[in-house]
Amino acid sequence: MKLVRFGAPGQEKPGLIDQDGKLRDLSALISDIDSTLLGGAGLQQLKSLDPASLPVVNGEQRFGKPVATVGKCICVGLNYADHAAESGMEVPSEPVLFAKATSSLQGSTDVVILPPGSEKSDWEVELAVVIGKEAKNVSEADAMDHVAGLSVMNDLSERAYQIEREGQWMKGKGCDTFGPMGPYLVTTDESGDGDNRKIWLEVNGKRMQDGNTNTMVYKVPFLVSYISQFMSLQPGDVISTGTPPGVGLGFNPPIYLKEGDVMRLGIEGLGEQQQVVKL
Repeated sequence: MKLVRFGAPGQEKPGLIDQDGKLRDLSALISDIDSTLLGGAGLQQLKSLDPASLPVVNGEQRFGKPVATVGKCICVGLNYADHAAESGMEVPSEPVLFAKATSSLQGSTDVVILPPGSEKSDWEVELAVVIGKEAKNVSEADAMDHVAGLSVMNDLSERAYQIEREGQWMKGKGCDTFGPMGPYLVTTDESGDGDNRKIWLEVNGKRMQDGNTNTMVYKVPFLVSYISQFMSLQPGDVISTGTPPGVGLGFNPPIYLKEGDVMRLGIEGLGEQQQVVKL
């Protein structure tokens, strides 16, 4: 099931995409796609619906981030060996974790605005995990029982803020508009654990990242279990699982985003995004 939130910013309604690609309105049945829905019985009830019984929404629509309120967004660094190599870093013996400000999250086609003075803003297509049932010290075998679904994330990064200005990576990760997410939340009955899916990103029509999630060092079930050792994961929380090679930092010389650039990215079965870059 592909769940979406459609409409103008701050006025999104819940919906789903049916098997024919039509947008169906869920607003008469649920108030939003949020922690209450994801953490309760509501998600299972939606799966039993006949989409044909829901009204069709016609016309082009903006899709907001597919979860209304994200409590926390935990990101995994250097989770593809070839990306670690292009970054000049070793594959870590345990996952590298950092937080991305939830205020950076936005819809999949919303404009990306470079922060003041930015000269090294970069792209990162990533597989995002959305938590359903609370996860606290869960086993790897049980981890997927706590996942509501998967989505696409563009984990944009201002490299000078991230690397050159001391301290934690999150300085370069949490800028406003630096977390386009969606277009869909694809529930696990359709998405599985996201393994062995093509993952890619283009800038101005040129393919920059072209990978597969099967080369992730640490897979989704392990990451959910691992992170739940350090903090409880709540319904609606997001884990962004790392990026394959081809980021701007990895080129010689590096290539960074500038005003007017267009990013297009996607993951097999989880949909596509597109953003225009502005100052």
